[in-house]
Amino acid sequence: MNFVGSAKKATEEDFQAAADSIKVPLAAFKAVTAVEAAGSGFDADGRPKALFERHIFYRELRAQPDLQQLAIDEKLAYPKWGQLPYPKGSDAVYEEIDRACKIDEDAALCSVSWGLGQIMGMNWVMVGCESVKDMVQQAMESEGNQLIHMAKFIKAAKLDVPLARLDWAAFAKGYNGPGYAANQYDVKLADHYASYA
Repeated sequence: MNFVGSAKKATEEDFQAAADSIKVPLAAFKAVTAVEAAGSGFDADGRPKALFERHIFYRELRAQPDLQQLAIDEKLAYPKWGQLPYPKGSDAVYEEIDRACKIDEDAALCSVSWGLGQIMGMNWVMVGCESVKDMVQQAMESEGNQLIHMAKFIKAAKLDVPLARLDWAAFAKGYNGPGYAANQYDVKLADHYASYA
């Protein structure tokens, strides 16, 4: 998989439709994409914005100890988040993804956050896709698809209510994890919301 599809940019109508589908303010929905992907779902080469999570790859391979050990040896997997810094730049991220795919493609794709909403591949069922490959293919085609994935994830994770009432801390905890405050995720959301609103 070369990860380059049509890379169609989202329209204002795409953003509005996705926000409306889960009954949240457009400015709040846009704030999430601004924090997660700096407002763009694709890199300079037309690949979906992506981040490979080594601790998720470790977890995805737990039923295959030989492959898990290979991933550990390749510095592509470890049990706890943050043991090594993320690579710098999209090419370096995709180099990790390619190496992980050679070990186990499905597990690798599940271990990546994709597109405008940075939705983890392991959530492919939550976002209404037939497989993780289907989710990635859709993300490659358009930001509109990425926004649909994001909206479906927010709804399935029951984060639409805190987002609709602009409860940034509650939304940030659910969307970004319990360590959200360390990088001021909630503050960034509030700031971006204010700029869009």
